[in-house]
Amino acid sequence: MDFKFLLPTRVVMEPGLRERTGEYLCELGLTRILIITDAGVKAAGLLNSVYASLEAAGIAFEEIADVKANPRSEDINHAAQMYRGKGIEGLLAVGGGSAMDAAKAISLLLTHEGRIEDYEGSFTLKHAIPPIVAIPTTAGTGSEVTCFAVITDTVRHFKMSVHDYRVGPVMALLDSHILDTLPASIAAATGMDALTHAIEAYTGRMANPISDGLALHAIRLISQYLKPAVLDPDNLHAREQMLVASLIAGMAFGNADVASVHCISESIGGMYDTPHGVGNAIFLPFVFGHNRDADIPRHAQVAYALGIDPNLSPVEAADAAVGYLFNMSRDLGIPRFAEVKGVREEDFQTIAEKSKQNFSDGSNAKEMTVETYREIVAAAYHFDA
Repeated sequence: MDFKFLLPTRVVMEPGLRERTGEYLCELGLTRILIITDAGVKAAGLLNSVYASLEAAGIAFEEIADVKANPRSEDINHAAQMYRGKGIEGLLAVGGGSAMDAAKAISLLLTHEGRIEDYEGSFTLKHAIPPIVAIPTTAGTGSEVTCFAVITDTVRHFKMSVHDYRVGPVMALLDSHILDTLPASIAAATGMDALTHAIEAYTGRMANPISDGLALHAIRLISQYLKPAVLDPDNLHAREQMLVASLIAGMAFGNADVASVHCISESIGGMYDTPHGVGNAIFLPFVFGHNRDADIPRHAQVAYALGIDPNLSPVEAADAAVGYLFNMSRDLGIPRFAEVKGVREEDFQTIAEKSKQNFSDGSNAKEMTVETYREIVAAAYHFDA
């Protein structure tokens, strides 16, 4: 058996932790940083205690507070041009996956010439980049512990990936109190994102013994806590456990990759700007159902981790898991594919072609063709639960 497992991130979790952000940045020797966040996080006041902590620690900072969902290459390139040579020693990403992906890409370009498009692919960096510290404000992406940055190429309308251990955050600060005011719709979409990470990490071709244990535990946590975290926003324990589940799922897929659910979701994200978690939630049941006969035992283990009757046979359990995933998306208010803004049937072939071109296509449990992707996309569009 051959495998590798990498986790370059120090993880610290504590309620109210962001009030001590400055202390942790001082431990890294940082005196001047660039904060990367989005307008929603800033407007919610989630950065106020961070600012106070930085000021108390004597850390100077600049800020980019307008990161868009599905961060765009043109914005990344512009931000890098603004801050190159400005003495930025490190980056602090406060937000969901978009803020963290943007921070990874901007940090890369602070020490590398050119555009982010020049670094698409695996291990394209030439040297170190300024360290990144991440404070996640959602429970879904796991980007605080991954070595990927996903950026929308605005020319190709295609989500490109940069993969290198050097873009992984050096520290993740998890503050469970930061989720107290997370809107239910975002909790639902990001939670389904985390579930997709865990399922694809476990069922995909790149799975390894360490990622297996992490993925299955993440699935168990999500099956227990996602619905309460969404349907009962005052259940702060459930939201805290979802933050843990998201982190663990990130560790799993960061080493085992994702697969065809993400290939499709990233395709429609690049074309229609669809929220990533929504795209994953829509296509997870369809791809799981398509893949299950490629590895019944693993798909059955996912089913048992979801809480499906352990007395069912592996085939019966894997089949039951498909219905479970459909029901979960429905119960959480995830829209159907036909309800996603901008989607047109005439785009199905393009979606399929972009999905096949995705970095993670080869990690899927079953070999996929352009036509297979097209069939899944069409099935999702015409599905009426």
